Amino acid sequence: MTGDRSFPDGFLWGAATAAYQIEGAVSEGGRGPSIWDTFSHTPGRTFNGDDGDVTCQHYRFIDDDLELMKQLGLRAYRFSIAWPRVQPDGKGPANQPGLDFYRRLVAGLRDRGMVPVATLYHWDLPQALEDVGGWTARDTAERFADYAAMAAEALADDVGMWITLNEPWCSSWLGYGTGEHAPGRTGTDLSVPAAHNLLLAHARGTEVLRRETKAPVGITLNLGPKIPGSTHDLDVAAARRADGALNRLFLDPLFRGAYPEDMVRLFSGQRPTFDAVEPGDLSAISQPIDFLGVNYYHTDVVVDPGRLSEARAAGYCASPQEDTGEGAALRAVTVGRPALTRTATDWEVDPAGLTDILVRLRDEYTRAPLYVTENGSAQHDYMGPDGVVHDAARISYIREHVQAAKDAIDQGVDVRGYFIWSLLDNFEWAKGYAMRFGLVWVDYPTGRRTPKDSFGWYRRVIAGNGLPEPD
Repeated sequence: MTGDRSFPDGFLWGAATAAYQIEGAVSEGGRGPSIWDTFSHTPGRTFNGDDGDVTCQHYRFIDDDLELMKQLGLRAYRFSIAWPRVQPDGKGPANQPGLDFYRRLVAGLRDRGMVPVATLYHWDLPQALEDVGGWTARDTAERFADYAAMAAEALADDVGMWITLNEPWCSSWLGYGTGEHAPGRTGTDLSVPAAHNLLLAHARGTEVLRRETKAPVGITLNLGPKIPGSTHDLDVAAARRADGALNRLFLDPLFRGAYPEDMVRLFSGQRPTFDAVEPGDLSAISQPIDFLGVNYYHTDVVVDPGRLSEARAAGYCASPQEDTGEGAALRAVTVGRPALTRTATDWEVDPAGLTDILVRLRDEYTRAPLYVTENGSAQHDYMGPDGVVHDAARISYIREHVQAAKDAIDQGVDVRGYFIWSLLDNFEWAKGYAMRFGLVWVDYPTGRRTPKDSFGWYRRVIAGNGLPEPD
């Protein structure tokens, strides 16, 4: 291995999962229903009517999965705690069998030399809280603090890093804006208050974790560049609005103690969506964090909706559905670059965007350590006649993005870890089981696990603390 391919000593190589996507056992051990149970059982909400009732059966195969992680050589494992497994109704006493499951997981990780990285919220809000307003209700942030205290009391001695929220943009925009995700409600008069209350929950949870544990505390955001499709003023303005909704609406309050003025003007001009902000909220939200988690999958090229014909003439491709949902609220349309490869999610493969967003975070927002907490490639994998899943496209994707993270490090960005999404094939939210993200193939009817080619390749990366020489 050459020096420029190696990562810093102590770099945290990991893999990530989420509770509802892998655990199954939705009615076992005292777990209560979540918004994703309700959503996935509502006709027409998910691909093929798929749900997470069984999925990977991680609740049952926990020991097998721990051994797979050990075999992979992981230095860290990022998992999420299911709020309704710990507190079935989102209030009241802790459910001890639920906490015992996570105690067992964390102890198993420590026994195998891995750092447990716990995410408190990965989208599975207890349905009982949604019934009284969900994330549009300020009280949900206070309930989150109570839940955080229960998790910290049970697991503080062994969890190595705490993440309060995963991707609050998805919870607010997709859950309460476009309705593509649970709970399936729609309107910017809902999504912006939901975003604020999620950030307030981060603040309340951080305060609790600081009091109950000495482990580092951070938050994970899904971030990515929004590039104007041309130099035309309308396209530049559209890209700026799209950047505001995805990136600045969360980064600015976290690191600058204020919402972006252009976003406040945009949304307050439609409805009084920022009325949820109370005195003291932004100072609490902007309290220092120990690290920032970055989930990165793709970059978007954006144009004004009135300039779609010009974008097509310039060689971009655009889908009609891009004119709805978030794009309509922002007057911004994502267009495709035909020259770029796409994953099964129809996301463009653009590793340079990861370098760009990491450098931007350092230059514009924070010198706190950064971790790539999710990055991966959905593919239409299949088991070959030799009993092996040959996923060369995934290996290529990971290689290019690991190199992109290294490029940021070489530019002086303090990137301390990289977590593959995902360890296992799983329930991919509204997309159900239409595609696979895992390093490990899961036969859903039986739960049988089969490591893919990418599993062996990533094991070499971890063992060598960097990219191996090309074969």
